[in-house]
Amino acid sequence: MKWEQLPLGPLQTNAYVIWNDSNEAIVVDPGGEAEKLFAWLDSKGLMVSAVLLTHAHFDHIGAVDDVRNKYKVPVYLHEKERDWLSNPALNGSEFFMLNKPIMIKNADKLLVKEQTLTINSIKFEVLETPGHSPGSVSFYVKEAGVVFAGDTLFARSIGRTDLPQGSHEQLLDSIHDKLMSLAEDTTVAPGHGPITTVQTEMDGNPFLNGF
Repeated sequence: MKWEQLPLGPLQTNAYVIWNDSNEAIVVDPGGEAEKLFAWLDSKGLMVSAVLLTHAHFDHIGAVDDVRNKYKVPVYLHEKERDWLSNPALNGSEFFMLNKPIMIKNADKLLVKEQTLTINSIKFEVLETPGHSPGSVSFYVKEAGVVFAGDTLFARSIGRTDLPQGSHEQLLDSIHDKLMSLAEDTTVAPGHGPITTVQTEMDGNPFLNGF
């Protein structure tokens, strides 16, 4: 398995492309700039098989329909945000992108519990990590030692919880119970900013004192 971080969209949200030896790819959180994403995929000779969403805030979903329509692939999202893709008030674009509210088709596959997804022979453990939003999930690939954590945990920071249905206490519980319980050398691939590791954040994240 290989993967690459691609900052895209109005807030330079980290999209991730994950692919296997057969050049079958999965895109996590395509936040925007679809043509830039397509050009990168073409340069690698990759074909997309699925879109995984860590959550449905506007800056993570801007290119979802572009990818879905071009490659005819399913979009996965937690059921607690089933209505967010088509609702600018819920996905935040009504407030943060006043001239370009985002209204896209609902997800094709709803994640209703923690489970293992196998796509292109890659196993993703779906970890429910709410707090930043009610349906936030992290996708953990144990064999590769990486967790795609969305806006739950950042390098030296954590996700904001002042948006609708956010919860600071719940976010800290998610980080403690789900992410900090992973192997210490696990790479954390966040929704914004540089990659980090569980050990690095355990030792030096000022928001996680006592973890």
